[in-house]
Amino acid sequence: MNARLRAVEARLVAAAPTNIGFPAARDIDYRPLAPLLSHLLNNLGDPRVDPLYPGHVHDLEREVLDFTAELFRAPPGWSGYLTSGGTEGNLYGLWLGRTKLPNAVVYYSSAAHYSVPKACHLLGLPAVEVATTATGQIDYTDLTRQAGRHRSWPAIVVATIGTTMTEAVDDVTHVHNALDVAGIRHRYVHSDAALAGVPLATTSNRPAFDLADGADSISVSGHKFFGTPVVCGIVVTRRGPDELGPTVPYLDTHDTTVSGSRNGLAAAMLWHAIDSLGKAGHADRARRARDVAAYAVQRLHNLGWPAWRDPLSFTVLLRPLPADMATTWPLPTQDGWSHIICMPGIETRHIDHLVETLAAHGGYPNE
Repeated sequence: MNARLRAVEARLVAAAPTNIGFPAARDIDYRPLAPLLSHLLNNLGDPRVDPLYPGHVHDLEREVLDFTAELFRAPPGWSGYLTSGGTEGNLYGLWLGRTKLPNAVVYYSSAAHYSVPKACHLLGLPAVEVATTATGQIDYTDLTRQAGRHRSWPAIVVATIGTTMTEAVDDVTHVHNALDVAGIRHRYVHSDAALAGVPLATTSNRPAFDLADGADSISVSGHKFFGTPVVCGIVVTRRGPDELGPTVPYLDTHDTTVSGSRNGLAAAMLWHAIDSLGKAGHADRARRARDVAAYAVQRLHNLGWPAWRDPLSFTVLLRPLPADMATTWPLPTQDGWSHIICMPGIETRHIDHLVETLAAHGGYPNE
């Protein structure tokens, strides 16, 4: 590398020990895929159809989708593809909802990802923001109230499966119950499971959020729990590929995706993560990450620093750090709380470093 790139690498390496506020796993080694960097891997069109262009890895993408569809208990006839990330997954899910229910009103919580209102704007969908509970879960009573005001229109609901700040999970069964009470018969539910979908799917005592629980589509990020070094995602839906998109003759495939040309390297990386570890391996990664999160809460409590987490989450909420720590420890902060996210690869030594630094600053300030 030249000096400029070496400087970038040095900056990234220096930031890594204290970069624990954002959801990116770091425990899977993707360097074995380095030989693929000498090829343009372009997964064009529908993943179920190999395009005329030979520089693709649709076969790997299909295996990733099969794994994901089984994980999220998709019914026969499901469809899906690898996206550019969570934003495209949400856009795609809302697009399918609009296709099924063109006159629908979208409902999403105030803790939903920022891409949701943006996608509604792009698709020309009227949208209503619903209140949340103190922990960040959608308020089902308010959902019933808001939907009841528009009961003559169908509903599209975005359920957030792991909110940005608290990792709260909206229960899809409760969403359907709220719409039943509101008198909404026609509905479509998209689960935005960017952060928590895969680890929750490997856990037995989990809330209802997947396709068997009543979601019509579900999207996840690849660079979060799988920690791929390229931004990517996965979306799976009940709708089959025969219901979507025209044929593109010069590519000899169907146009069933938002992005058209898609990152084949991401497909290879996701395949590597799934093939090397399997469902059991990823369940173990999730369990160990939750153990670290529980350790973090205990260590902060021992210091007297206010902190809490939901039992199945990787995210730990804590009161904001001293101002002179904020540059070194860039933790997202909102409404008087910051958070750390104990993704796979974050270890107890990272937590110890944070707690010891807080202790050196005198611990939590007296009111």
